Amino acid sequence: MLTKRIIPCLDIKDGRTVKGVNFVDLRDAGDPVELATRYTLEGADELVFLDISATEQKRKTLADLVLRVAAALDIPFTVGGGISSVEDAKILLQNGADKVSINSAAVRRPELINELADAFGSQCVVVAIDAKEIEGQWFVHLVGGKVPTPIDLMDWAREAEIRGAGEILFTSMDHDGTKNGFANATLLELTQTVNIPIIASGGAGNTKHFVDAFKRGKADAALAASVFHFCEISIPQLKETLKKENIAIRIIK
Repeated sequence: MLTKRIIPCLDIKDGRTVKGVNFVDLRDAGDPVELATRYTLEGADELVFLDISATEQKRKTLADLVLRVAAALDIPFTVGGGISSVEDAKILLQNGADKVSINSAAVRRPELINELADAFGSQCVVVAIDAKEIEGQWFVHLVGGKVPTPIDLMDWAREAEIRGAGEILFTSMDHDGTKNGFANATLLELTQTVNIPIIASGGAGNTKHFVDAFKRGKADAALAASVFHFCEISIPQLKETLKKENIAIRIIK
């Protein structure tokens, strides 16, 4: 049985880690290199680094900061933000990223997924999807959730898989930062729609929410930010709880 993964997320703006609620009201959460070091020691399974203002500011991801964060890690490292070409991805992979995450650029030019999968392999390509429920249907949003589209979440997830995505990182904009739990019903539908791993994001507030994401949502991994950054949930204690719930998880002795 494949183990479930716990993934802290560093949302980066102006070189600092930040966290908000429903994609707004950002507050400082610390130095990304210090946090990366801490999460490695605490037993996180992977780390995600998202340069959240890169697309909006029409610039590339902070490659030098990626290099410094990667030097502090010995776990898989996914980087996203402002990636719109194979060359952009190549620079980040050379600087220490193990995978790249694409979002708005992939929606605008879906061929980018094919190009990255062909160049680096599907295992390196994560398609991040930010979606919001509107009158019972989930719609994809771009540019850090600021730009709505008429694209259905499930339709886009299917296309991403067909084009070569290795994983889907699904963030519920309605749940982001609320600490009320993940969008488990939608997670379950996603896992039944595609055959690649689904990373749950948006809504973690306590250990039970992670249990629910794995048991009810059938997620392959669960990502969170503020509850880890501000030490509201300890990763070692979370993993012990998951183990007691008979959820397969990697535990560092």
